[in-house]
Amino acid sequence: MKSNTIKEGILNLVDFPKEVLLNLPKLTLIGDTQATLENHRGIIEYIPERIRINTSIGIFKICGENLMINSIMMEIIVITGKIESIEILD
Repeated sequence: MKSNTIKEGILNLVDFPKEVLLNLPKLTLIGDTQATLENHRGIIEYIPERIRINTSIGIFKICGENLMINSIMMEIIVITGKIESIEILD
């Protein structure tokens, strides 16, 4: 009985998204007006033309116009505005 529970647990882990297991950032864009970044490590810079966010793989630099952080939680940031470019800096 315990052996089956352990196997089911391992199989469930295999189906886990990589970003969760490896703490990788996940960026989701909706057009050019909204970006959601998961698994961040804090905000470095926040001005209406540029937002820089620290992650485990580097700094995400989001540039545009009228950029605003609509919501920020421990692991998720939602940014709105006119997004013109996104870079990952080492």
